[in-house]
Amino acid sequence: MYKLVCVHCGAEYSPDAIVYNCEKCGHLLAVKYDLDKITVTREELQSRKIGVWRYKEFLPVKIEPVTLQEGGTPLYHAKRLGEELGLKNLYVKHEGMNPSGSFKDRGMTLGVSMAKQLGKNIVACASTGNTSASMAVYAAKAGMPGVVLLPAGHVALGKVAQALMHGAKVISIRGNFDRALEMVHELCVSHGIYLLNSINPYRLEGQKTIGFEAVDQLGCVPDRFVLPVGNAGNISAVYKGLTEWKEIGFIDTLPKMTAIQAEGAMPVVNAIKGNLPEVVVEKNPETVASAIRIGAPVNAEKALRAIRDTNGTAEFVTDAEILAMQRDLARLEGIGVEPASAASVAGIKKMAEQGLLDADEKIVCVVTGHLLKDPETVIKQCAAPIEIDPTIEALLSVL
Repeated sequence: MYKLVCVHCGAEYSPDAIVYNCEKCGHLLAVKYDLDKITVTREELQSRKIGVWRYKEFLPVKIEPVTLQEGGTPLYHAKRLGEELGLKNLYVKHEGMNPSGSFKDRGMTLGVSMAKQLGKNIVACASTGNTSASMAVYAAKAGMPGVVLLPAGHVALGKVAQALMHGAKVISIRGNFDRALEMVHELCVSHGIYLLNSINPYRLEGQKTIGFEAVDQLGCVPDRFVLPVGNAGNISAVYKGLTEWKEIGFIDTLPKMTAIQAEGAMPVVNAIKGNLPEVVVEKNPETVASAIRIGAPVNAEKALRAIRDTNGTAEFVTDAEILAMQRDLARLEGIGVEPASAASVAGIKKMAEQGLLDADEKIVCVVTGHLLKDPETVIKQCAAPIEIDPTIEALLSVL
């Protein structure tokens, strides 16, 4: 059993209510379970195939889910990179290995399943790319029409291609992501369309399984959990899930939740470093990491709580640091990620160089999207292929 609860004033809403913000105070909602009614054991969970639906007792879906076997992504021990940084226990969880190539699939299997459960027939979202790609994939699987709003000229082509190929109605607006989100929210509320941005509390329920899996794969709770932060849904979700596991007795501690943002879009970092009660919106965010180019993160309230309640922190990295780490992950560890994904590990590198980390810390960095999500950025920073005559002599001359 579960209900929706306002994270600010505590107002409660029934499970079948279609509401995205508290009607009393306007703040965000969260799914709250009757944890005493969950009787599954850790051993029983671990006997199942790893993936989002391994943890079904901690999820709100009661129908047959809309699934493409998402989750179960690899957790790599980044030994070579860790050695360079003086970190013995550096791990990278590669969410780019999900069906559409990003962590968003965890949220969308939940979101689209809940749309069906609640009797909704059309879904919509605003996106910097990955949300639209994932929603289009899962809407297609469910046989639902999908509507996507994108900020014109600010979305990587690989992501636009996915949304188009899977049949979504893709609309580019002459404005940024934050304006696109305002518009799609208004559209959904006024026309009965089901909104699938991370303001939807059910989206985060799927994303919290990243934390469950990492603990299962590592065999313990890491000392630190590091995530790139744009709309701040992922860090909020992982914290929520692990808090539930602590309350039910599955784990006895929480990791330090650590948010990494790009220098040109860092409202959460500014709030943490400035000890502010809430984020100050950045009107013109800009970074090469398009997936986290967000100045008004809708889950900021939840994210600040996650960081502060776990004695975590927030740090920023420059675009140059992000791109350098994208190359390092590929060339040292064979892990290909899009720029925003590299931000988490770039942040850990910065913190290690500043002496802020213990050499023995168990650190899990989440990389959120696949290299092929943004091929244009890759091509710009790599040398062009060498063209030669079709002779062995020519080949040997360039080796």
